[in-house]
Amino acid sequence: MKAAITTTPIGGSPFQSRRRPLVIKKFGGTSVANIERIRRIARLALEAQRAGNDVVVVVSAMGGETDRLLKLAYQLLPVPDSREMDVLAATGEQVTVALTALAIQAEGGKAASFLGHQLPVITDSSFTRARIQCVEQGPIREALAGGQIAVVAGFQGVDPKNNITTLGRGGSDTTAVAVAATLGADICEIYTDVEGVFTADPRVCPSGLKLKSIPYEEMLELASLGAKVLQVRSVEIAMKYDVPIHVRSSFTEEEGTRIVSRDKMLESRRLMGLACERNQVRVELIGAECRPGLVAELTDFMAELNVSVDMLCHSRGALENPRADISFTLPEGELRRAQPELEHFMGRLGASSMQVSSDLAKVSLVGIGLRSDPGIAARLCRSLTEQGIHVSGLSVNELRISCLVEGDAADQAVCILHETFELAGETRVEPLASLSPA
Repeated sequence: MKAAITTTPIGGSPFQSRRRPLVIKKFGGTSVANIERIRRIARLALEAQRAGNDVVVVVSAMGGETDRLLKLAYQLLPVPDSREMDVLAATGEQVTVALTALAIQAEGGKAASFLGHQLPVITDSSFTRARIQCVEQGPIREALAGGQIAVVAGFQGVDPKNNITTLGRGGSDTTAVAVAATLGADICEIYTDVEGVFTADPRVCPSGLKLKSIPYEEMLELASLGAKVLQVRSVEIAMKYDVPIHVRSSFTEEEGTRIVSRDKMLESRRLMGLACERNQVRVELIGAECRPGLVAELTDFMAELNVSVDMLCHSRGALENPRADISFTLPEGELRRAQPELEHFMGRLGASSMQVSSDLAKVSLVGIGLRSDPGIAARLCRSLTEQGIHVSGLSVNELRISCLVEGDAADQAVCILHETFELAGETRVEPLASLSPA
């Protein structure tokens, strides 16, 4: 009789039987784009193993492969079934995981590959954006005990009904951090095509400064606001289970950026950096019934569609005109998915029309205590306005200020704000006496 599969919750019982340090190494699409690069990561993994570590490698699909697969589906249907899209998209990692294991073997090492369903990585059933519920550590433990490097397919899992699921763009980051949390890894290294986390995208703003370290909280904000270095859910898991992350380049030996708890940082910056989310749209529902719970109805409905909204604004008409307007922003791709249902939902709200403003960008400044210093928001708006950039929306909390600008002004806005707030130079070293012991 087949033995029942037991699973370990993320951050659950760590890998108690191991004695060697455990390193998780995740490689993105550019790092595995061709056979030579796959050979390079095989050598990096073996180098770490020969230095006395147990090693787990997590890989994405080869660069551009996921896009190629999804384009095939869109040639058949304008809105393909999400379950089948996951079946299709998950095949990219199956190729890479096998090639990586073979490359390690070709270099004289031992390796075993694992797909999401083979561990398994158990997720919910939210196709194309599934969330990890638990990870089985037994197969990895067995491979490491046998002197093998475990090579795990990122981005994919399996739901309780045995359906293949994927974790959304950048999901290999989340796989790597979830595996690290489950096994109690000593470090999770995220290898990418940039050298770390910068105060602004250096491809947009050449004066962007690489940060030596950044707290989980600010990294979570940057990731959620468009910084593409890490998937936001990977940072959530790392912060929850205190997984140390090192973001570094696949192509250099230089130190990258450490993502750690605030009390382990050696330097403190009030303003950490800028992020930009492009292809944003603003939706305005005009003339809805003005009644208690209107906003709650809308947000509950969007949550049912698994769509997050931002910059939500609710305005009421005069007493003689008891109607309300609601506006919010969301990514253009999310609107395409939700618009048919949203148009139908307008009837329940009593809205007379829906207006959509497209080709917008959300530029965000991330730091500490931004709400408590209103001068920062004023300075941000003034610096953009003086350069002819119209700010059409503003959202502020303690860790970020976001403004909405025209899409073709996004790069200019990032550069202006980077200079305005002197992000290339604002660093303050804390006295060592004020730091908590490691």
